[in-house]
Amino acid sequence: MEFDFPLRKIIHVDMDAFYASVEQHDNPELKGKPIAVGGGSKRGVVSAASYEARKFGVRSAMSGYIAQRNCPDLIFVKPRYERYIEISKQVRKVFFEYTDLVEPLSLDEAYLDVTKNKKGNPSATLIAKEIRQKILDETGLTASAGISINKFIAKIASDHNKPNGQKTVNPEEVIQFLEDLDIRKFYGVGKVTAEKMYKLGIFTGNDLKTKSLDFLDENFGKSGSYYYDVVRGKHLSEVKPDRIPKSVGAERTFSENLSSEIFMLERLEHIANELERRLLKSNIAGKTITLKIKYSDFTLQTRSKTLPYFITEKALILETAKELLYQQELQNSVRLLGISLANLNTEDKKIKKSDDLKKLLVQLKFDF
Repeated sequence: MEFDFPLRKIIHVDMDAFYASVEQHDNPELKGKPIAVGGGSKRGVVSAASYEARKFGVRSAMSGYIAQRNCPDLIFVKPRYERYIEISKQVRKVFFEYTDLVEPLSLDEAYLDVTKNKKGNPSATLIAKEIRQKILDETGLTASAGISINKFIAKIASDHNKPNGQKTVNPEEVIQFLEDLDIRKFYGVGKVTAEKMYKLGIFTGNDLKTKSLDFLDENFGKSGSYYYDVVRGKHLSEVKPDRIPKSVGAERTFSENLSSEIFMLERLEHIANELERRLLKSNIAGKTITLKIKYSDFTLQTRSKTLPYFITEKALILETAKELLYQQELQNSVRLLGISLANLNTEDKKIKKSDDLKKLLVQLKFDF
């Protein structure tokens, strides 16, 4: 079919169970066994789980206690973030062999725009296959990929043949693919939104497509037009190689709940120190300080203050965080504290498009 918006060749590459796979690769004794990275302490939270552990319902962000209950033979492994960063750099080096338009989402996934690529290969499908093989050859780890006309569809497609697989959604297949899709698979539709859609009789992409723009705006506010467009294959977000952060933060989960504000102030000093380090490393400053408080019953509270000037200094960050801590009485004992800085001095920076990229944003017949 013909689209009235630009088509691109986008690949979404997602490493398979990245942290857990790194641990299994580096320690052959862990291969084939259910492992969880993190989550081993009394108050620990699982950062990642191997596919063997996932069969038992072990997932990231799950408490170590529940993970162990679900999988009694689960092996907990301490995270080694420096190692994960090292391998992530190897993987990104592979990406840049094909295109400079690489937008990392995290250490283990990224979007690539290969509409025009360094290899001169017209097939995004073959490029994705080559990239996955190179990653395997150079790191010993597998990756999955989704390939389509935009970031939205490519990301959904990358989940279809995991692990160690890929799926291409060609331009002529896009509409049918989206119409058949369970609404829970739509990127950006979380649990709460999905429940709301169910109540409105929206269970698939086809159901969503029958709703008018006015209906979606009325029921989903600013997200209404987004849902209206994406189910028709329209998602114009470009691959941004220089993603500008909207906030920078640091937080700590405590081994024991804290009830005393004196102890909390001591922890806040360490957090402010870490935040200052990150800001200076990235050459970033900000005006809005937010204090994050997670209570022992897992309820979450945030308190913010915007200053009239940009800051990076630990002393000013800590002073404002203390003020926010004392702003109102704490509701319960505290298991986590965090400080973040937003309203950054990066927000006025514009990502410059190359002339080549501008020329690509035209209606093309694509060979995927």
